[in-house]
Amino acid sequence: MSAEVGDDVLGEDPTVNSLQQMLSDMFGMEGALFFPSGTMTNQVAIKIHTEPGDEVICHELSHVYRYEGGGISFNSGASVRLLKGGRGTFKAADVSAAINSPHDPHCARSRLVVIENTVNMGGGCCWSFEEIKRIRKVCDENGLMLHLDGARLFNAMVVKDESISQYGAMFDTISVCLSKGLGAPVGSVLIGSNKHMARALRFRKVMGGGMRQAGYLAAAGLYALANHVERLVQDHAHAQAFAKELDTLGFVVEVLPVETNIVIFDLVSGKLALQFLNHLEEQDVRMLRFGQKTIRAVFHLGINEQKFDKLIVAARSFQGA
Repeated sequence: MSAEVGDDVLGEDPTVNSLQQMLSDMFGMEGALFFPSGTMTNQVAIKIHTEPGDEVICHELSHVYRYEGGGISFNSGASVRLLKGGRGTFKAADVSAAINSPHDPHCARSRLVVIENTVNMGGGCCWSFEEIKRIRKVCDENGLMLHLDGARLFNAMVVKDESISQYGAMFDTISVCLSKGLGAPVGSVLIGSNKHMARALRFRKVMGGGMRQAGYLAAAGLYALANHVERLVQDHAHAQAFAKELDTLGFVVEVLPVETNIVIFDLVSGKLALQFLNHLEEQDVRMLRFGQKTIRAVFHLGINEQKFDKLIVAARSFQGA
């Protein structure tokens, strides 16, 4: 709250400008733009890369398709080609097969590929960077743009020991969320070329995303980037330990492989899943129902060792009907 602020709508908030400069420098890209949410960041990215009637290629489990309110069609007037693949990932060959001929007037013009890393519905799984490079090559060969929904990108980089500059060299635009694993209360940043950021600024305005003294929010992002990246390993360790605990519980039938801070697991029935969530909430432990009998647990900097122990006790004490 002691941040130096100005009017960011006029580009005059020094703390917002510092955050944007910091991230563009980190990724080795020309510019960056602060947004109030990851959804708006992704939707503006899609908007700057497409025209109405174009087609976006993404996975059927991707956040931009599943959980952004139909924004691809609403905001950009674009259609979507959905790909399949293990835990929200796909191959370069899948992209190649999905590209429409630009000479066929019956088909939408393939224009943009979107990758999500880590994949939320894939249980926080990480992409193979070698596969990303192959997808980049397909995009270049076919005149397609490539956007990264990097909501949990720092989780992936910590696990895979990858560098930020690697990603900056691979994508046309990248969205980075500050309010998930990094722990800031609000905010996401879109990173790309100056040309793309100029268009993004206009569309952010159209969507109502301009904020005045936003430096109070940006300051939290700066702090998170400086202090909360290396500690992500603690969240990953908690997730691994919880997954092992779930394997010992008879009412749990499947746990997705755990790579980062998300644990997705199935119980034997939808009724039991609801009972389990209610049992946990009575003990001040909250998780999210992610399907009829599927539950998602996400570990973050608010979960210390004491709270983790409380979670284990709560899970072990469940006696389902």
